[in-house]
Amino acid sequence: MNSEERIINTLCRKEVDRVPVFEWTIDKKVINAICPGHTYEQFVYDMNLDAICIDLDYEKEEIEPGIFRDEWGALKKYSTEEHSVSFKGCIKTLKDFKKYEPPDPHSPDRFITLEKALNKHKGKKAIILHLNDVVSIPRSLLGYEEFLMDTISEPELVKNLVELSVDINLKLAKEATARGIKIIYTGDDFAYNSGPLVSPERFKEIFYKGYSKVMKGFKELGLYVIKHTDGNIWPIIDMIISPGIDCLDPIDPQAGMDISSVKSRYGDRIAIKGNVDCAHTLTFATKEEVIEETKKCLHDGAPGWGYILSSSNSIHSAVKPDNYIAMLETLKKYGKYPIKI
Repeated sequence: MNSEERIINTLCRKEVDRVPVFEWTIDKKVINAICPGHTYEQFVYDMNLDAICIDLDYEKEEIEPGIFRDEWGALKKYSTEEHSVSFKGCIKTLKDFKKYEPPDPHSPDRFITLEKALNKHKGKKAIILHLNDVVSIPRSLLGYEEFLMDTISEPELVKNLVELSVDINLKLAKEATARGIKIIYTGDDFAYNSGPLVSPERFKEIFYKGYSKVMKGFKELGLYVIKHTDGNIWPIIDMIISPGIDCLDPIDPQAGMDISSVKSRYGDRIAIKGNVDCAHTLTFATKEEVIEETKKCLHDGAPGWGYILSSSNSIHSAVKPDNYIAMLETLKKYGKYPIKI
């Protein structure tokens, strides 16, 4: 069974030889500490991970050192991690929205990295494309604080931006599917540790229709869909699952989310991915503690198929390389079916 088959079978909650494993991002510092000089793609093969995760290609314009304007028009800056952080939007009013021109979803340049990855790795590793659903793009175009306030003061503006996000991401997905992509994930976070970004009622009013439309649209294209969201999503989890996603990630332990509970309630409908704690365990704990937590994740998530092992978010720059290795070695020892822990 190759990696793509292993992950697709897992997303379908079918039998596999072992629990698959991959991460959305792995920081270069961690890669270099474990495999000096290797690229992310080389590292995936080195460590026997099952997927290579790809972003689409967008242009950016540097405004000043470390700060740039992306192709969407938002201002972003680099943090100490692999990803950038949006800190200023480009839309303030409905009038701004009506004049706004988003990036062309049909541009051939958008898919160069994806096409290279498919040509090089298809049939060897699962290629998983990062798209969005209904929060990340509106939040970036408005600015984070403005986005939260506008859900109350300017809900029609937010709804228009949600519709824009849905439309563009379905067009991007159609282009990606034509090129051979089979699996996508959406990385839009819906919650804090304390609960959803907005009340369940407001989530249903502003976001759910668009969220349901984009997820069903992905499925109509024949795609397998992994939904990522950090935070305590218990108050809205039924709305997240209901449009027919294939997998939920990462079942955030810092927010009180529990794999065993999610598995018992929803394991007949979705696969689950997660959730060795990257905020504490992989960063500060001992190797022995990592081993025990990884074993618990396998014990709670793997029985009955439909489980992907990963961190609770990503392998960020503060993760101890030895702890990440301990997690992967524990999978190698205990992750073959039938699970015996």
